[in-house]
Amino acid sequence: MKNIFKIMTVVAFVSVLSFQSVWAGNDNRRGTAGATELLINPWARSSGWGSVSIANVRGLDAFYSNISGLAFTRHMELTYTNTIYLGGKSGATSGASINAFGLGIRIFESGVLGVQVMTMGFGDIAITTVENPEGTAGTFSPSFMNIAVGYAHSFTRSIHGGVAFRVISESTDNVSASGFSIDAGIQYVTGADDELKFGISLKNIGTAFSFSGTGHSLTMVNDAGNNFTVETRSADMELPTCLNIGVSYDFLFEKYEQRVTVAGSFTSNAFLKDNFALGVEYGIFNMAEVRCGYVYQTDIFSSSDRTTANTGICAGASVEVPLSKREKGQKANTALEIDYSFRSASPLKGTHSIGATLKF
Repeated sequence: MKNIFKIMTVVAFVSVLSFQSVWAGNDNRRGTAGATELLINPWARSSGWGSVSIANVRGLDAFYSNISGLAFTRHMELTYTNTIYLGGKSGATSGASINAFGLGIRIFESGVLGVQVMTMGFGDIAITTVENPEGTAGTFSPSFMNIAVGYAHSFTRSIHGGVAFRVISESTDNVSASGFSIDAGIQYVTGADDELKFGISLKNIGTAFSFSGTGHSLTMVNDAGNNFTVETRSADMELPTCLNIGVSYDFLFEKYEQRVTVAGSFTSNAFLKDNFALGVEYGIFNMAEVRCGYVYQTDIFSSSDRTTANTGICAGASVEVPLSKREKGQKANTALEIDYSFRSASPLKGTHSIGATLKF
């Protein structure tokens, strides 16, 4: 037990040092990061209680919360989630939506390999220019995408770790940017029934991010009547690095096949305000779950000083449909899980996610 806690302490210490070297404690850096879509949870299950599951996330949701949770994939999982972001077409974001795909396969007795693809679109946006400020010159459609490959390993029954490598791309018709990042995490499980869990994850450590393309060039005519092209350079942006620390505890009622999980987490953001999250999840018969959570940050109750559209409240539910025989107290070997989540926002409309996961 002492050795386990030593390992956890070393990992936490190294994570904090790595994070502080990027952050440097400068409040003036808030809002200057690139690729901030990496801070949006694309998965319906974990977002339903505020992404609080740093310590107990399981399966492909681990690509967002803590990649070490991928190690709990049973044999194979295939998942898809669609998110209508901040109101989608009926909101101020004019059709913003997120699609996330994931595949996880156990390749060793103690190792799981996974792939995640996340795409984000914003619908058709009118092109406006100095000569055409009304936007009647057509439309353009920005798109964001990131592809991650992760591996998680169970070192012992109690200690699980993982790492993910991610390629990031943002583009429009004439401007694009790309980058690379690494996530790492560890989970520790203890208790007679594995009811107590701790987790640490460090996310979005990577290369500088900058835009390039013909959209940065401007053709002009000098006094002699000659055409010349001026090209501007995009400033380098750092990725939105964050450190997550979480804990969870399961209250088990095995006689009634019920469970209540309470979880909490702290997220230290390099370019945003820090977040504190608390969530509760209730499960019954290993087939249905409901959850809710709240994510707090400084000034979130002030409409004038709040720096996020999200107002903190979130809720969700999951239903698992067995596709094979299920023993009492156990999950079916093959099942289809349907997940839904809602995240409140103001003045924009809320975010809705719905997903399906096929488990083998």
